[in-house]
Amino acid sequence: MPKITQLSQLDLNQTYSYADYLTWQLNEAVELIKGKIMLMSPAPNVKHQDISANLTTLLHNFFKHKKCRVYAAPFDVRLYDRKKSILANQDIHTVVQPDLSVICNPEVLDEQGCNGAPDWIIEILSKGNSKREMQIKFELYRETGVQEYWIVYPNDQAIHQFVLDDNGHYQLKHMYTDDDIATPHLFPELAVELTEVFETWQK
Repeated sequence: MPKITQLSQLDLNQTYSYADYLTWQLNEAVELIKGKIMLMSPAPNVKHQDISANLTTLLHNFFKHKKCRVYAAPFDVRLYDRKKSILANQDIHTVVQPDLSVICNPEVLDEQGCNGAPDWIIEILSKGNSKREMQIKFELYRETGVQEYWIVYPNDQAIHQFVLDDNGHYQLKHMYTDDDIATPHLFPELAVELTEVFETWQK
């Protein structure tokens, strides 16, 4: 089997598994959504990276000496039906790289990343990825049982907080902006100050 080093060697209409994904040696960053290849956006801009670093630092400090951990992209998260037990690589057809993933169950972690749904995912919108985060990944995270999902809007300096209800649907719990203090549903003792989140060198 030839080594896959270029995207042109792959059929974008074909369905691939995580086992296939692991063999690729591409220069481009890709995700698999239900077996279909999705090109990731170019490298995030300074504002995006500042926000990601601010959130990572805040969450890392909060979870220090606690059972939960935060992981920032690039970090592979394999997703599938939450009713199923852990699957083998060839049976997994979705692998994404959320901006931040909070994981409280060490059993879903392995050397390759996260094998199952994180408890909390945060995605930071940037040019070219808004539809993916707001529509495709929104439904994907809902279907696979991600309990809490935050969408961060850098230009509006806002955060939308979605929480999974008992029927498996996301409910918009809060829209934070300006100098609000955001409170995760899963971690009510954590105070996320938006002024700190959106502190960036790029005005």
